[in-house]
Amino acid sequence: MFAVFVSQNGTGTGVLLGFGGVLLVLALLGNRVESFEIGGAKLRLRAAAAERFALAEESERQGDSTTAGRLRAEAQALLDAAGPIAADYRHVRGSMRSGRERTRAMGEVVSRARHLSEEQTFEPAEVLRWLREGSDEERVTALAMMQASRELRNFEAALEAVEHAHSPFEHYHAMLLTEQMIDDLDEAQLRRLAEAIRSQRGFRFRRDTDRWRLSEDILRRVDERSGHR
Repeated sequence: MFAVFVSQNGTGTGVLLGFGGVLLVLALLGNRVESFEIGGAKLRLRAAAAERFALAEESERQGDSTTAGRLRAEAQALLDAAGPIAADYRHVRGSMRSGRERTRAMGEVVSRARHLSEEQTFEPAEVLRWLREGSDEERVTALAMMQASRELRNFEAALEAVEHAHSPFEHYHAMLLTEQMIDDLDEAQLRRLAEAIRSQRGFRFRRDTDRWRLSEDILRRVDERSGHR
């Protein structure tokens, strides 16, 4: 497969160079990136990392070393960290019986994802895509990263995760994320969050669960915020 670009200006040439750079990096990193599969998103992450490496090379050629360094760091983070974390979550969830030990082990994986988000730079749109379109392990990884980094958060996606979580574990972490976002929400968002939490109490979780206790904290804080407006 090949593509032909007819360019009358520098922009077209830049697109051609960028596209060529992506293909080159995909070819050079193919086997390396294959080992970092995250559910069904392997090719998307591979392409996203390759694009960042290509853009870094272009920035370097233009003399912008700062941007080049940032882009390389983002690409490397995609290749070296997020994949293994999500893969570990998938392994723990699939190989251990349901219970305290499995919940504890999955919690350790989530803690690693939080640390990753604090130490590396990720594109918010990419993390948002993991949460909205990804596999179960991608979704939990994205929630953990959003918990650790304000820049990655998205209220609409977090609320959707609360309303349509794929598992109790994911549901808890989606709720935890929304609790951490309360101080940044406006009146309409606070109202929608409270409605979503109230509608699920006694339906998706019982009084003797961690999610019930978390829901109490969320509703109390929402009431406090609303009362100060």
